[in-house]
Amino acid sequence: MLSKFQNNKLIRRPSVGLVLSGGGARGLAHIGVLRVLEREGIPVDILAGASMGGVIAAGYAAGMTSDDLEQKSLTATRARNMLSLADPGLPNGGLVRGQRLLAFFNQEFGEKTFSDLFLPLALVAVDLKSHHEVILCEGSVASALRATTSLPGIFMPMDINGRRLVDGGLLNNLPIDVVKSMGAEVVIAVDIGLTSNEGIGQWIGNHRWIPNGISNTLEVFDDCLYALRITEQERKLKQFPPDVLICPDLPKNVNSIVGYSRVEELVAAGERAAEVLISKIKALLRPRWHWLQAKGVDHLDGSLTLPSLAGTMTVQKD
Repeated sequence: MLSKFQNNKLIRRPSVGLVLSGGGARGLAHIGVLRVLEREGIPVDILAGASMGGVIAAGYAAGMTSDDLEQKSLTATRARNMLSLADPGLPNGGLVRGQRLLAFFNQEFGEKTFSDLFLPLALVAVDLKSHHEVILCEGSVASALRATTSLPGIFMPMDINGRRLVDGGLLNNLPIDVVKSMGAEVVIAVDIGLTSNEGIGQWIGNHRWIPNGISNTLEVFDDCLYALRITEQERKLKQFPPDVLICPDLPKNVNSIVGYSRVEELVAAGERAAEVLISKIKALLRPRWHWLQAKGVDHLDGSLTLPSLAGTMTVQKD
């Protein structure tokens, strides 16, 4: 009888949503988390991410394994290759134009659209015109990645369909609400965010070759962005808590600018953090009676009503 229920999907495991936060080089730790999930046979059905977390999520949704992602990261983060991604120009919304970064994403993902991916994916950006969060889930994957990684002040914004888009981490660095709205029943969130003394502003201030005026301006700007991001993330975590929150222990001197050469160290940190929570994750994935859940009942005794996952957001469509 059990197999009959399973075939009719009356009993099945819950769908798993994985949320990967932004944080520059710290986002390489996401690869380690994915490696542990692969090794333990834990499926990922839906992905959402911001900034660097969005890059790793997109690679995984496109069919790359954790080994693929690590190897590509080792190649891309070599000093010579990192420098080749920078195309500085006269300040016009950012110190770096970002055309080479877009070319890099085009090289990796080609002309893939979100519908070409193997897993549902949403990337988060912020529209400077409307001041609203934008969910990118259709159209060019490469263009969406260029948008979600547009760190304000560093990269020029990405213009898509009349919107002027920058790093989604400003308003939703850990988009748990997004993956829930996509249908995830169990949410695993990975937070690799910075603390107040680990931002790029401090790094900029410690480098004398950067003119004092620019250094001071960027340092203040970074402090403001940090305050905004952390405030929003704390609010969202209270409103949309994940089922599992993984927080890798990462070096303090790794941020949006430096630390990209420490791929293996950061991947290993992600592995360690995920391994601690594997038992909890597996317990959450036990098969459930979904014909009762459809009626708003989470347990056979009807003791718990499922909350609504509906939320408000702007969806970017091409």
